Amino acid sequence: MTTPPLPSRTPVQIEADGGVLLAGDLAVPDDARGVVLFAHGSGSSHQSPRNRSVAEALQSTGLATLLFDLLSGREADDRSNVFNIALLAERLETATRWAQARADVGALSLGYFGASTGAAAALVAAARLDDEAAAVVSRGGRPDLAGDSLPAVTAPTLLIVGGEDREVLRLNEAARERMTAPTELEVVPGATHLFEEPGALERVATLATTWFTTNLTA
Repeated sequence: MTTPPLPSRTPVQIEADGGVLLAGDLAVPDDARGVVLFAHGSGSSHQSPRNRSVAEALQSTGLATLLFDLLSGREADDRSNVFNIALLAERLETATRWAQARADVGALSLGYFGASTGAAAALVAAARLDDEAAAVVSRGGRPDLAGDSLPAVTAPTLLIVGGEDREVLRLNEAARERMTAPTELEVVPGATHLFEEPGALERVATLATTWFTTNLTA
């Protein structure tokens, strides 16, 4: 069976408060069954090869993806902004409204894929938007930084952590204890924080694809 080609990526700009323009790209397969917004972590951008690899796996199963920068270049130069979870979550909400206003993806069930601090932003945004967010996946994330938003998340949430990323694993276990939504913790054996080991990122992509296709297209 021939695998259908991946959809082309369309460069986009999302306007946030204060006229800040956030660069990104949107990929929409034919007959898309859902859309996943990516929230990258500290020191990364929408060009992250790890997130792009996961995004392509999602696209191959009929899910649209939106990768975008949570901060402008100038904002990212201020290290404090990278850990400003409230600001990052606000930017993710802005991108959500932008996507919901589009004819091509606005009616689709929506999920969040967050990495590092972006995972905390995804969970805070999901808590605020309640049932507008249908699923969340965290890769090597810091869900603990979502704080008191954790019990308010209603979207089914998958936490993926490398087995060798021991401190982050401990923080994910503690965050999971505070969550009331259906939540699973998947540990990728032998993987470190960036999942650079052979096969580790592919395992992340498989787990994320299964989670989103189950929860966004149910």
